[in-house]
Amino acid sequence: MDRIPIPSHIHYELLLQLLERQTLPAIAQSDRVAREQIQSAIIMLRKALASQKQFEGLCEQQGIPTTYRWSLNELPSNDIPEYTTPQKY
Repeated sequence: MDRIPIPSHIHYELLLQLLERQTLPAIAQSDRVAREQIQSAIIMLRKALASQKQFEGLCEQQGIPTTYRWSLNELPSNDIPEYTTPQKY
């Protein structure tokens, strides 16, 4: 059975830390709308991470293998072409 690709948790953590530690403090206290939008994004990211963890648990219970992905360009190990020696003509 093929592994199901899922984002690495670090992707969520990086975004959360950036929004909480840098974006939110950079917004003026008086800009209520902008602060609420960032806080809403933080909440959505936390929910997305929790949802992914639930999905991972479900896959584990059902014996479905998963694999963490770090980028869209990453190939699964079984899709990486093997090196072949060039033929001499």
